[in-house]
Amino acid sequence: MTIVLIDADACPVKDEAIEIAVRHGAGAVLVSNGGMRPSRYPDARIVVVPEGADAADDWIAEAANPGDVVITADIPLAARALEKGAAALGPTGREFTGESIGTALSMRAFKQHLRETGESKGYNAAFTTTDRSRFRQALDLVLRRAATGA
Repeated sequence: MTIVLIDADACPVKDEAIEIAVRHGAGAVLVSNGGMRPSRYPDARIVVVPEGADAADDWIAEAANPGDVVITADIPLAARALEKGAAALGPTGREFTGESIGTALSMRAFKQHLRETGESKGYNAAFTTTDRSRFRQALDLVLRRAATGA
């Protein structure tokens, strides 16, 4: 069975990810450093990891298997998921692939350099309803592919 592993601490599409996972017969797992109310997400397993910068990422990377889907905005975690054979999808609907992950990692490093040197303030664009819609469509497509083994 396909599992949707959600990097939940700052994920704006938890509800959508769970809804779509359930519709496809996939499991849903919310991984967080804490603060998740189980009653709000009855269709998902909730995993609370110890405090730590990468504890949730490490748990997700270890748990991911081929055919699973990892939902994260964290590009290094997306790369680790791809290495395990899982699909990786950002909350705006951007799918990370073997072909695109190198460029994404390079751009992340470049933007970090700009922030460190003061060339950029590092503000992120606001999350929009278009992003939410794009995510829903992308997750639906990724889960359909997983169901067919494509």
